[in-house]
Amino acid sequence: MKYSVLTIVLLAFTGVTQAADCKAVFGDGKQEFILATGSPGELGLLEELADAFNKDHNSRMCWVKAGSGKSLSLLKAGNVDMAMVHAPAAEKQAVKDGWAAQRTLIGSNEFYLVGPAADKGKVKGAESVAQAYRNIADNQALFYTRADNSGTHKKELSIWQSADIKPAGDWYQPTNDFMRASLKKANANGGYFMTDSSTWVATASQLPDLTILFKGDPVLINTYHALRGADLNDQGMALSKAFIEFVASRQGQQIITEYGVKEHGQAMYDNAVVASKYEG
Repeated sequence: MKYSVLTIVLLAFTGVTQAADCKAVFGDGKQEFILATGSPGELGLLEELADAFNKDHNSRMCWVKAGSGKSLSLLKAGNVDMAMVHAPAAEKQAVKDGWAAQRTLIGSNEFYLVGPAADKGKVKGAESVAQAYRNIADNQALFYTRADNSGTHKKELSIWQSADIKPAGDWYQPTNDFMRASLKKANANGGYFMTDSSTWVATASQLPDLTILFKGDPVLINTYHALRGADLNDQGMALSKAFIEFVASRQGQQIITEYGVKEHGQAMYDNAVVASKYEG
């Protein structure tokens, strides 16, 4: 999967797949593997996991910043060695189709529905997240959707479907952006947005005009899995196999459980034991 400069030039003419661009590289070891994910990379968890892993494997990790849908597309195309995602149905299909393997539960967070305290959409006090979404639509309150096929977007669409609503109109606005950027847009314009709890913990101090209006519905639990490409003859995928095993190990799970406590006073993720309670 890793190519010389000459090979990359040749691939450009032959149309063969090449590796995606790194948002960041963690470590300076001899062997490289490429991982695609969104928020765990944005929030720093991925770097902490990579640093601990690389010490024992003479490795370095290339992080490709992508939401779950894009991450899985990159994995299927052979542009990355592995992905860390939260799109359970698509993950299961990838394994069933044979182009992904070693799907492993690694942890979870949850989604919060946030918005302005005035709550034009009458979200606060709703009996379920589906009811909260219906209230937003009924009141045509400004709602931001990532509209990017990310795990967050997939979850949002499933909630609209459960509410029997096809959202459309000026009140329903796409951001086509990642979690933090979408939150900041909602804050600036008095809109609603569904964010993961980890990003909220890390970013809330920058969002004075947003507040948590709804949480706690079990539907909003957000489980993360790691999975890799199927070809273990490839060095990057072989390293990915070891990395997935590390993240699922006692050491990796401790990193996940404790991440965020020192900086924010609370954990940003739950471990796989907690997450397993919400597996479908």
